[in-house]
Amino acid sequence: MQKTPRIRRAALGAVLLACSGLALALAVPRPAAACSICRCGDPTFNALGTDVYGEKPFRAALDSERFDKDQGGEEGTESVVENRLTATLSYTFGDRFVAVARIPYSSRRQTSDEGALSTHDMADPEVYGVLRLWSSEFAPGLGRRAWLSLSGGVKTDWGKNDLTRDGVRLDEHLQAGTGAVDVFGGLSGVYLFDSISSLFGSVAYRHTGTNDFGYRYGSSTLANVGYERKLSRLFDAVIELNYRDAGRDRVDAEEGFDPNTGGRVLYVTPKLSVDLGRGLVGRVAVQIPTVKKLNGVQTERAVANAGITVLF
Repeated sequence: MQKTPRIRRAALGAVLLACSGLALALAVPRPAAACSICRCGDPTFNALGTDVYGEKPFRAALDSERFDKDQGGEEGTESVVENRLTATLSYTFGDRFVAVARIPYSSRRQTSDEGALSTHDMADPEVYGVLRLWSSEFAPGLGRRAWLSLSGGVKTDWGKNDLTRDGVRLDEHLQAGTGAVDVFGGLSGVYLFDSISSLFGSVAYRHTGTNDFGYRYGSSTLANVGYERKLSRLFDAVIELNYRDAGRDRVDAEEGFDPNTGGRVLYVTPKLSVDLGRGLVGRVAVQIPTVKKLNGVQTERAVANAGITVLF
């Protein structure tokens, strides 16, 4: 019993280490940007929840997301709407390592003064692992009260990046995939206050590659903090802050950077999940852009998400 205060201080320190990236990102001014349609938030927490090292080793999730933004260009402002369906598969080895694969399918529609175009195809799958670096001792009724994890992986270039219309390659923002390999990594932490509430935090960096056409989406830094509370036997509520800060898109070696990409954005994200029984969990969430500092002509709108997770 004498070790309990030290254990709790260490647990809180682990979570604060993960959460401190958000405070640092908000406090330090630096040049930044965001790609035209860019994900924000932590996909592992969204699909698998805080209990990533649970007793059931295999999990599958299916998420539907809708992204909507306007972006300026030489020929005026264009609107891009993407509906993305992503399958997530994970397997836990022992109680320390989780392997994750995400396979997305993208439907995009671009509207400009010249008209509207749509595309539908496979986007870029990504594979990564989550390794628990540290965890507290077991607490009665809670299991491990806190842990700190390291994650890292690769976004492949397997998605379609050569979609054409009438023999002409379509605009980069209509391509389902980026055509380049990205690498990413970060830290995440969880602290259980009690049996019905917990705190989650993560920071991550994604380094983007250049595709065969010379285009490179801006690299990004992501920071997230979430509080989860069980409302009843069936319902859980979550409130998150999702922050994104990334570099401008590079068009090619001659044209340089796109001035209408980039900027910082902070989302407030409420989420509700429901236990549907037999290992099924349903989820709905909306990311609301609250603080924005975007470069050039850009408008970011709310991102809607609905999904279901299956535990085996």
